[in-house]
Amino acid sequence: MRYVKELSNKNKIVSDSTCEALYEQQNEAYTIKFVFNGEETCEINKRKFNIYPDTFAVVNAGSNFSSKIDSINPVNTFAVSFGESFISDFHHSFSYSEENLLDGKEAIKMPDFMESLYPFAGDMRFNVLHLKNQLDKGLKDEMLINEYLYHCLLNYYKIYDKEVVQKLDKLSFIKTKTRQEVLKRLTLAKEYISSNYNQNITLEQIAEQACLSVNHLLRTFKEAYEISPYQFLMQLRLNRAKKLLQTTSYSLNEIVGLVGFECPSSFIRLFKHTFNITPLKYKKSRLN
Repeated sequence: MRYVKELSNKNKIVSDSTCEALYEQQNEAYTIKFVFNGEETCEINKRKFNIYPDTFAVVNAGSNFSSKIDSINPVNTFAVSFGESFISDFHHSFSYSEENLLDGKEAIKMPDFMESLYPFAGDMRFNVLHLKNQLDKGLKDEMLINEYLYHCLLNYYKIYDKEVVQKLDKLSFIKTKTRQEVLKRLTLAKEYISSNYNQNITLEQIAEQACLSVNHLLRTFKEAYEISPYQFLMQLRLNRAKKLLQTTSYSLNEIVGLVGFECPSSFIRLFKHTFNITPLKYKKSRLN
């Protein structure tokens, strides 16, 4: 089922479920994109990555954007776009002190987000899924919808602070511009791992995507994220395997292959070590 909900303040929500789609456009508004099952292949300003149910993507207004869905099963997508006045007012109220807001001295500026993948979990996930559920049931109250969208932005800013601002502070470079550039390149590395997690990728390939040497990648990735690229990859594979065990009827051997493990025994050992339960026991517990 597809529907488009455009509010009087130019905020817009698009929900879709499709097996095949191709969109190419210049993004007109600040947009947050979600995928609830399957995957969506996206390209922002010639940079490709995949959105999965455990991530969401942010696209700035004016960016060249395209997306593609090619799946046997319907892929459920959900996109929230913000009107210029709504997001500029939110950014202004979030970024400045109460004194400056009351005085009205600060010029309102448009935000410039780091276009990337972010973790779709916690309050952000709860708020968006609740909004979609209400809209699916026919919610039309614009005031309530805008409250949901306000909390969507509020949760994103909190995630942005954790994933970008705090990570910048962890990098050991003195110059701010250097830290910003390194973090952008590390973000490319994370996107590449997230989009190709089920492939036999190498450190050299990840470093090439990030335009860093292998050793530079290893050092700065650990500084920013407190884990190595390999540990990040293993966490990703295990968490996505956990989701497949929870929501699909795939066999254990099928899931092992789908998430990129070559050996079922090593997968079972890692899964038990990480979650303190075997994959089969976890699957049975979720079914019960």
